[in-house]
Amino acid sequence: MSEIAECRTSRVPTPSIESSLSARLLPTVLSIIAGSVDAIGFLGLGGLFAAHVTGNLVILAAHLVGGGETLVAAMLSVPVFVAALGLTRLLAGALERIGFASLRPLLLLQLLLLTGSFVLCASAGPRIDPDATKAILAGMLGVSAMAVQNALVQISLKGAPSTAVMTTNITRFMMDVGDVMLARRRADVAKARDRAMRTWPAIVGFAIGCGLGATCEAAIGLRSLALPVGLALLAVAMGMTADLKGGQGS
Repeated sequence: MSEIAECRTSRVPTPSIESSLSARLLPTVLSIIAGSVDAIGFLGLGGLFAAHVTGNLVILAAHLVGGGETLVAAMLSVPVFVAALGLTRLLAGALERIGFASLRPLLLLQLLLLTGSFVLCASAGPRIDPDATKAILAGMLGVSAMAVQNALVQISLKGAPSTAVMTTNITRFMMDVGDVMLARRRADVAKARDRAMRTWPAIVGFAIGCGLGATCEAAIGLRSLALPVGLALLAVAMGMTADLKGGQGS
């Protein structure tokens, strides 16, 4: 039975970013989503980082040591992020076992989580107390959505760079630029150039997302979460195309 399950799992088509134009552009769209969610959450939810969980650890440690007020959402963000990652992996594994590619379901799950966050914030008005129950729930839905995104680019889309961890992306990009300039072997130069070409759109996309998110939040408050929700809907549509192309190419 285990051999049958393994064979079934191995036949599940996993799209590659090289399979279609939609798949190639999808990481950039996801990066814009992550950047906008991070900026909006930071400005509108009392300094909460939805995508950059490391930042929440820093803020939490600073408040604890400094004796200041500790944001409830910051305390909850790390365990919620970890739990969401684990549940996402279990869901992807279950889908693979029944012979179903996980890209579209995970993109749809991200959309639903972001929509839930938006609905909670919109119902509370343009400004909200970061310690209010609605704000905490909205923040945790945003954190969960970013956990889903972090997981799906690793397990559901071959060759995709990280779309939320820009420290790693910038480091990888600069190392690859150095390899392109300094490497002696032609094959090493080609690999480094290929990685750099995949990574820089995610970096630019995240920066654009941060700018758009901050601008929209300043103008309309937390209702600006409509921006990443709209982009997440676009990502679902792109994922459907990428999934179909991936299935045809497998």
